[in-house]
Amino acid sequence: MTEGKEETIKRYFSAWIHKGSDALNDLFEGDIFYSECYGPEYHGLSQVKRWFSEWNERGTVIQWDIKRMIHENEDYVVEWFFKCLYDGNLEAFDGVSWITFGLHGKIIEVKEFQSKSEHHHPYDVHTID
Repeated sequence: MTEGKEETIKRYFSAWIHKGSDALNDLFEGDIFYSECYGPEYHGLSQVKRWFSEWNERGTVIQWDIKRMIHENEDYVVEWFFKCLYDGNLEAFDGVSWITFGLHGKIIEVKEFQSKSEHHHPYDVHTID
């Protein structure tokens, strides 16, 4: 069953790259709760579909790579890199999604967290004290 859920997550990421809103019905429960990494929240599949449609009118996901997934029971933590062109601005960042599956094997909750993808080392030499 793990492979099926991992495939569901991969299909969701791919839907953004291919602007494939048809997949959303198969991926999400009707009462999905989705919290984006920068604040907006969507309650229910109709709101998620509206957000997906409106976002894709203004933007294009160029890359959404899964770095790794870990899971326990119905919860999956997915580390990723995201790159898009939105309103003419190129954006890229690292992130993590906490994804929970419902009773029907579809996604019931997504909570996203963001990190800058450009990292720096304020102390050039790595030392261990």
